[in-house]
Amino acid sequence: MKQFGIVLTALLISSLSFAQVEVSLSTGYAVGSAGMKLGESINLSETENSYGSYGEGANVQLRGTYYFNESFGVDLGLGYLHGTDQTISEVNVPNREVDAVARARAFGASTSIVYKFTNNIYGRFGALLKLGGKTEAVVYDKSVLSQAEADAFGIPLGSYSETNYKEDFHGHFPLGFVGALGYKFNLNDNLNLFVEAEYYGISLKRKDSEITEFNTDVVLPDGTVAFAGFYNIDNLPNGYNKETTYVDNLSNSNTDSSRKLSQKVPYSSFGINFGITYRFKSSSKKQ
Repeated sequence: MKQFGIVLTALLISSLSFAQVEVSLSTGYAVGSAGMKLGESINLSETENSYGSYGEGANVQLRGTYYFNESFGVDLGLGYLHGTDQTISEVNVPNREVDAVARARAFGASTSIVYKFTNNIYGRFGALLKLGGKTEAVVYDKSVLSQAEADAFGIPLGSYSETNYKEDFHGHFPLGFVGALGYKFNLNDNLNLFVEAEYYGISLKRKDSEITEFNTDVVLPDGTVAFAGFYNIDNLPNGYNKETTYVDNLSNSNTDSSRKLSQKVPYSSFGINFGITYRFKSSSKKQ
């Protein structure tokens, strides 16, 4: 037992003698990988699936790395993803036009093992966790009124309703994988520039959603607004719910439209990051 304590102490002292801390700041852009069906595009001649990943977009990361020796270390990172628009619904047919997109606004964290292959080349792999944020849907819906609807409003045929709304989707906290391979360019003893290829493997199961903005105007054929704000966030039309809950099981007799079956949405991506690293040398190395 005493010998084990001596060996453990020696290992700790050895690790501390090589201990080194780095802080890095980076930005980059990622494209979706293993894209799943997110929506459809519909016109008079065909219907086409739309594939993608909410992980596509620009990101900013702040990471801290602690090296136990010249090769091995652990890394803790915090990041923000500003996702690009993904097509959810695109409809272009007579009397109906829909343009609906969704994009990620997400905060995440990662913890990884880092290994230096050389003084310049390194790799890291570990776990990825989404901390917060949302998938934001932005919808435009234009629908030409029928003769009966136009007569009910007392306006001419050819008038239409124009709806704009936003809906925020939230998910359960997921666990994913992160892996990266990078190259460092040494500027001096403390500063490095780096470039790295990074992969995220993660999906998010929906938990709930909330309509945060809603407005419907009734518009005349010449573009004049006849009835502004006919529907709004406090007066939603039939078929819309301000809040929706997503569940794994739903009775076949369910009539509550505010409860829907959950689904997994993809956040996986492959990207390139560029950044700068500052190295804090241990006191033992400075002596």
